[in-house]
Amino acid sequence: MTSLPASLDEYLRIRRRLGFEMPQDGRLLEGFVEFLERAGAERVTTELALAWARMPFDAHPHRWRQRLGVARGFARHLATIDPSSEVPPTDLLPGHRPRIAPYIYSEAEIAALMAAARELRPRLRAARHETLIGLLAVTGMRPGEALALDRQDVDLTRGVVHVRAGKQNKQREVPLHESTVSALRAYVGQRDARFPTAPTPAFFISARGRRMARAELNQTFSRLIGEVGLEGRGARARPRPHDLRHAFAVRTLLEWYRADEDIDRRMPLLSTYLGHTDPASTYWYLEAVPELLELIGRRLEQLPEVLS
Repeated sequence: MTSLPASLDEYLRIRRRLGFEMPQDGRLLEGFVEFLERAGAERVTTELALAWARMPFDAHPHRWRQRLGVARGFARHLATIDPSSEVPPTDLLPGHRPRIAPYIYSEAEIAALMAAARELRPRLRAARHETLIGLLAVTGMRPGEALALDRQDVDLTRGVVHVRAGKQNKQREVPLHESTVSALRAYVGQRDARFPTAPTPAFFISARGRRMARAELNQTFSRLIGEVGLEGRGARARPRPHDLRHAFAVRTLLEWYRADEDIDRRMPLLSTYLGHTDPASTYWYLEAVPELLELIGRRLEQLPEVLS
């Protein structure tokens, strides 16, 4: 019989070949295997999987559900090798956590954030953050996708960004407006003047000539949020860089509704543009923002008149 650690190595190797990086799940499963070995188990049982999933005991039930789901995937793999290995049923630990409504930046707030970034020092830091905030606001890219861009991914001649670091390695091309191309070109000029010889293939470079880290974006963004005076709404403690993506999606949907566009017909376009693996992720915005719900309600009220 293959040992549990060896089976885990094989499982992770197969998943990663399929395009799933699984950094967090891999660490969780290592802990799960250690838990099983401490219990003296040679295979997965539903009872042991449930006991591990409920750790820590004071965690949110949604967290327990996530942990059990990770264990279930590994258990399915083991069951193909050892039929006596149990696969926990999918109806166990049905905890759900509602998605927190995003912070939707107004155009004035985005402009204020970019203006505040422009005052940062040194100059390249200012250009880096102003350009990055602007790029996130007008493309709806995930912050991680933008920071993972290499120079070859940004085609300023064609006006296109090639996103290679999307979820589940899903790639896409994002067209750029001429004004965005001009802003990116201005940043490139300052970047290349500071680093004539490219120390890294990264498009956004830190002061030390390395790829700009997510921690730098988060820390600087928090400072800019404070300087501009923005505060969170509802359950959102403070606006995040990722909320620029939400603002882009909502702004696009609002423009379509106000123009009386066929939303169901155009929604797949937005879903593809944003790199959503599931269209339901895009439709979620329709219920996440009160203004969109109000527009939907108005359109539904008009349906009887149209059909009569």
